Amino acid sequence: MSHPEENPWTTIGSRAVYENPWIAVREDQVIRPDGESGIYGVVHFKHRAIGVLPVDEQGRIWLVGQYRYPLGRYSWEIPEGGGREDESNEETARRELREETGLSAGKLELMLVSHLSNCVSDEVGYLFRATGLEEGPSAPEGTERLHVQRLEWEEAWRMLQSGAITDSLSVMALLHEALRRANRFP
Repeated sequence: MSHPEENPWTTIGSRAVYENPWIAVREDQVIRPDGESGIYGVVHFKHRAIGVLPVDEQGRIWLVGQYRYPLGRYSWEIPEGGGREDESNEETARRELREETGLSAGKLELMLVSHLSNCVSDEVGYLFRATGLEEGPSAPEGTERLHVQRLEWEEAWRMLQSGAITDSLSVMALLHEALRRANRFP
């Protein structure tokens, strides 16, 4: 019997299906773990997903609202965006925070790293907590029409509980923050 962490898949071949500046999609011909032939589609993300949870001195949270085209609906989220190859995760976090909210962080802390949809993609998300905030002008990208909202912690938590917040990085950020506030970890 093989070790449980060994790869039970055999890749026979691979072909590029689609590519743009943000993603590449490939289809692999495989032998599945049960020994049957099959296919597996994989979405490769060319940028890292970076999210930032801004928390001010009073414990209030900033959220960004915007219409999300793939979902066909409005979404409340933490500031987030794509990490380019030419910048570090921290640089991306600071840039996205400033672009989307106008905030600058005195301190950035890496909260967690996550694979966001590992059954179909290789996208990796990095989540930061920003404190020591200073306000300034925002500069959203042309694809963004943003509404920035500063909320008391209880209101942000109610939005999560009610399903008004569904973005995965935002959900993880708020759950992590809830554990921190409950003194479950530093």
